[in-house]
Amino acid sequence: MMAIVFGLVCFSIVMVYSATSAQAVLAGTSPYVFAEKQLLYAVIGGAAFVFCRHWDPKFLQRVASVGLVASIIALLVVLVPGIGVNVNGARRWIAVPVFGQVQPAEFAKLTLVLWVAAAVARNPRALGTLRGLMPYMLVTFGMAGLILLEPDLGTATTLAFVGLAMLLVAGAQPRHIALALGVGASLAAIAIVAAPYRRARLLAFLDPWHQATTNGFQTVQAQIAVGSGGIQGVGLGSGLQKAFYLPEAYSDMILASIGEELGFIGIAAILVAITAVVLLGFRIAMRAPDLHQRLLATGIASLIAVQALDNAGAALGVMPVTGVPLPFVSYGGSSLVVLLAGTGILFSISRRSDRAQRSQRTANARTHRSERDGRARDAGSRRRGSAA
Repeated sequence: MMAIVFGLVCFSIVMVYSATSAQAVLAGTSPYVFAEKQLLYAVIGGAAFVFCRHWDPKFLQRVASVGLVASIIALLVVLVPGIGVNVNGARRWIAVPVFGQVQPAEFAKLTLVLWVAAAVARNPRALGTLRGLMPYMLVTFGMAGLILLEPDLGTATTLAFVGLAMLLVAGAQPRHIALALGVGASLAAIAIVAAPYRRARLLAFLDPWHQATTNGFQTVQAQIAVGSGGIQGVGLGSGLQKAFYLPEAYSDMILASIGEELGFIGIAAILVAITAVVLLGFRIAMRAPDLHQRLLATGIASLIAVQALDNAGAALGVMPVTGVPLPFVSYGGSSLVVLLAGTGILFSISRRSDRAQRSQRTANARTHRSERDGRARDAGSRRRGSAA
């Protein structure tokens, strides 16, 4: 997992440079400006990975509620004019010196995972009833609602899916989760109907080529990029769509840029690598020594999986564009730092699982030796008795 994640992050820096250097030169700035920022985010994320790798999951269980409250406050603060940074009509970021802009919604996804795992581990039986499930639903949909106000439907949907997946794994009744999904889908439909730009985006997804120069422009340009790449691509750095044709070619649509320059082979390699990280995360969850750590690993692996599915679906034109970044690859500091921190937590759980299994094997070996020695003594006593 470490090798795959490290490779994805390094590849991210290369692709961010490839997708932004032409625009940066044409704008009169350094061609390395975005790649240097992504490198800075990778260094900060690496520090978060190392830090979280040495965290005791029990400590995470104790501070989960504090992290949840801090995230909710941040989600409220980002909506305040003058504090939240408004970009393209969305107020999702808070300016931070050196780092640039921090997106509280990205950190909210990880803090929700921490809180759900900690709360369920304290009282897992409560999930058996709808009443016991309600506090988790209120927190999950409440945070999703705050993110939706930014507005950010993609992140809100991701957060809700991850929270419900964790509750299902923890033992909640499938019918209760289905009811929650129905409520969430209804709220999402209301949000789409209430916002004209969301309606336009949904209609553009159904037939993007009919609106190729307006609402379907990004989807159409992404499909052109992927189609132009073919099997092997036009070559790293040789893509044309990134030069003012494909919007967000270095962030939300970076998979389309990969498809143009590295072809189907490049897209397949990235998706296989991310899938491997997800499967390894679920394997760590299955081997976790207790319910809390099992839910933590499940939540982090689900977070990576849902984001990758959403981003890939949008880039390939099989899902609406929601603005969700591709895990470990898309440009952006908040997402990269959060995912590397989550990967560090996975490593912490894996190390403790290995220790627990080694201790169990050692204990079993000692028990086996003790039983064998006992049988040998009994056999010796019987032989001496027979001789007498």
